[in-house]
Amino acid sequence: MTDDFPPTGAQAGEGASAPPASPSPHDERGRLVLVLRRFAPWLAGIGRLTRHQVRFTLLLIGAGWGTLRESLRPNSWRRPVLYEFRATLRQVIGGGFLSIVITATLTGLMVVSQAAYWLGYAGMAQMTGSILVSVLVREISPILVGIILMGRSGMLSLTEIGMLVLGGEVRGLQARGIDPFLALVMPRTFAFTVGGFTLGMIFSVVSLLMGFVVAHANGAITSSVWTFFFNVLTAMTTWDYLVIPLKFVLVGFFVGLGACISGLTVSSNDTMATIMPRGFARGIMLVLVVNILFMLDF
Repeated sequence: MTDDFPPTGAQAGEGASAPPASPSPHDERGRLVLVLRRFAPWLAGIGRLTRHQVRFTLLLIGAGWGTLRESLRPNSWRRPVLYEFRATLRQVIGGGFLSIVITATLTGLMVVSQAAYWLGYAGMAQMTGSILVSVLVREISPILVGIILMGRSGMLSLTEIGMLVLGGEVRGLQARGIDPFLALVMPRTFAFTVGGFTLGMIFSVVSLLMGFVVAHANGAITSSVWTFFFNVLTAMTTWDYLVIPLKFVLVGFFVGLGACISGLTVSSNDTMATIMPRGFARGIMLVLVVNILFMLDF
């Protein structure tokens, strides 16, 4: 004989309705995968755009450090490398000399003569030296020198190296055990560096001299040329003696390095119509970035 007891409330409730089951980890992982698949094309597009925009900057930083490091090794400066350096240096200085002189003459006629005239008219002729140093020598000269370097010599190096890559000569150098970086990039970059400093000094002297000649002929400046240059030099601070040459050096360095890197990174789909505008735009951007960084720091 068995005793039948009625079910308790808890047992009746369990029989009537079971509590909802907690979501399993597999369901949560599946929802996460669906969300990622939905946004994956957008994330991939952002990644491709970011990588494409930053790629040249990272290449420039790495190539700049590699150029400086390899230049300190005596074995890097072999006879073919020295020949490439001298040939590029002759082309940079010799090819850009006339353009620098003409541009410096026009700049001196506009800037120096007008500054001397209006400062004398305003009774502030004693500030002529400081104004010319701040405006002409420190700010305008590096930009114009960089643009001339890029247009006159940088585009030539970009075209030469780009054609070597498209024609397969660079692969031939690698097959013979010759590093294209040491044979092409390093000597050309240092040739542009020396050429930028040389042409920058020539530009500054010629622009100041031609501006003095015109201002002296118009009566805006009554002192001698030696007094004029002495006033300009005394208006320069200690930082100016360091920053102005350093600007010319860095402008030449990055213009040459940017042109060489742009030439080495061309693809099989590139043509002259795509190589030259991209390389010129990169060179102008590097010139402006160097001058803006110095403007912020000094």
